Amino acid sequence: MKKTVLALSLLIGLGATAASYAALPQTVRIGTDTTYAPFSSKDAKGDFVGFDIDLGNEMCQRMQVKCTWVASDFDALIPSLKAKKIDAIISSLSITDKRQQEIAFSDKLYAADSRLIAAKGSPIQPTLESLKGKHVGVLQGSTQEAYANDNWRTKGVNVVAYANQDLIYSDLTAGRLDAALQDEVAASEGFLKQPAGKSMRLPALPLRIKNTLATGRGLGCAKTIPS
Repeated sequence: MKKTVLALSLLIGLGATAASYAALPQTVRIGTDTTYAPFSSKDAKGDFVGFDIDLGNEMCQRMQVKCTWVASDFDALIPSLKAKKIDAIISSLSITDKRQQEIAFSDKLYAADSRLIAAKGSPIQPTLESLKGKHVGVLQGSTQEAYANDNWRTKGVNVVAYANQDLIYSDLTAGRLDAALQDEVAASEGFLKQPAGKSMRLPALPLRIKNTLATGRGLGCAKTIPS
């Protein structure tokens, strides 16, 4: 299995050659979930904004190619990549063994822990004893969903999967969820510092679960593309 030209070229600092850049399509389509601020979201004008967006735009500028952003539900990103509807994924995508069976990844771009969010005053902690009988929201297709299903669902925790993060936050603030599990930065910067998150808090410590809650995030692309 060869490393794709696209994945190698998109990485900052690899020093891809002009010949490698020439092998890229004229327009590179990058898929992202725009409900995951501060990594990826849309502003009031409908423009794509966030850390992942800035990262992708910088890569495209260095490659001197046109890149277009494609908004998608998180769990549709890998199927879209495999169906050739997009050329790459930059969407706080964790590098896991399971995903590496389907797509190729760049080297780790950054890391992020996972944290619970719960209402201020709630005694909830990220333990089975505390969560038993409670409703916990997770993003469908995420490593947080995989962890919650493996460790909580069969032991009395009601794990509820959502198509996007905005739906999770909506149900959390409305009291339909007792807690939500997501990236720490998405929780603290993308939600708790916003007006909608003012009644919420981060309980206890982050979860660091090897091989399930991966700490490395990378760029995803097809395992093979034409050279």
